Amino acid sequence: MKLLFFNDFRLGVFDGDSVVDVSGAVADLSPAHPQELLTTVITRWSEFQDKIREAAEQGTGVPLDSVRVRPPVPRPLNIDCMARNYIEGATERPPINGFAKTPHSIVGHGDRMVLPDIPATVFEGEAELAVVIGRRAHNVSVDEAMTYVFGYTNLIDGSARGIPPRQNAFYQMKSRETFCPIGPFLVTADEVPDPQNLPVRLWTNGRLMQDFNTDDMAYSIAESIAFVSSLHTLEPGDLVATGTTHGGLHPLMDGDLVELEVGNLGRLRIDVQDDLKRTWKRETRHDRALAGLQGTPPQLSGKYTPVTVQA
Repeated sequence: MKLLFFNDFRLGVFDGDSVVDVSGAVADLSPAHPQELLTTVITRWSEFQDKIREAAEQGTGVPLDSVRVRPPVPRPLNIDCMARNYIEGATERPPINGFAKTPHSIVGHGDRMVLPDIPATVFEGEAELAVVIGRRAHNVSVDEAMTYVFGYTNLIDGSARGIPPRQNAFYQMKSRETFCPIGPFLVTADEVPDPQNLPVRLWTNGRLMQDFNTDDMAYSIAESIAFVSSLHTLEPGDLVATGTTHGGLHPLMDGDLVELEVGNLGRLRIDVQDDLKRTWKRETRHDRALAGLQGTPPQLSGKYTPVTVQA
């Protein structure tokens, strides 16, 4: 099932053509926050699954573009992201590692990633498959890890690179507000039979910029869940983002339309807003490597543009 929140966070199902309001199936619940509703649905899925499916089959759908789509996981307790989790042609797996993003970084389909007024060398958005946890997980084994998965969603990991001081900037780089677009749907695990073999594609302004497959992960989804759950308890509705490849990463700028599609999870669309109207040379990391260049693409205009000192 493809679950979503829409308009005033009504629960819906996307049936492939339209959005059907299924909030009546959970009308007896009165949560204080949409995340509480989602958590209840996840933890009591065996109770609500048939009710939601029946409501979706009997309801009348409306076009997706006629509603305001909200984040399918509005406020998870934890957002854990795997770092450098793709082989990318290497001969050995990198050391396993990760980082956290703040719940306030979440935005949804049709929302905006807002580039803040900070001296970043570049802003990027990384295409990722995210796992939605289905039950409390602590110190789970790799063999059991996939039984803790409720579903999947698209996730764009926003990054503000090069913030000074560079040796102490990772939190500031990753956890900005609006830097974690997800959606448009939460797709239940039964609709994704092989999450370890999904195409991941990201477009900016219609140009394909990232194109890879989840089969290139250095550490599988199961290994990632086991790793994170060895550090802290994962709760129902938490997100584990599984990483990206880096060759196609490129600058994001004001007015950009960014679209992400992982397998059959739907297409996430966001806009980029930069009130400073900064510009960068539009090239990927792969482009620069082929040209023998190091570092990120240069900023061309706007606040924080490096000053060139001439002899």
